[in-house]
Amino acid sequence: QVQLVESGGGLVQAGGSLRLSCAASERTFSTYSMGWFRQAPGKDREFVSTIRWDGGRTDYADSVKGRFTISGVYTKNTVYLQMNSLKPEDTAVYYCAASTYSSGTFPSIYNYWGRGTQVTVSS
Repeated sequence: QVQLVESGGGLVQAGGSLRLSCAASERTFSTYSMGWFRQAPGKDREFVSTIRWDGGRTDYADSVKGRFTISGVYTKNTVYLQMNSLKPEDTAVYYCAASTYSSGTFPSIYNYWGRGTQVTVSS
């Protein structure tokens, strides 16, 4: 069973930066895209960013454009999320996700999920 493992969460002051990492437990696991979602207390899980390996296309939620950058290494099934200029409203559990067949902003596209890593931004 392939697992996605996130790391890099933590507590940071507003305006600070964090870098999240996510790696699949199996290097031979073939993915079409990988991405990040987040869920704040009492809210639905929301799309943050995704990268499609074919062509390297990236996509971002409007709320994080210009502040977050997604990158990754296809051959290692590893994806990163560099988060700059963090705001208190970025506080959430951040989930890594992988799709073996598609790319997009809907959680249903992704068939593998990590357990999440907490990001807390203090004001």
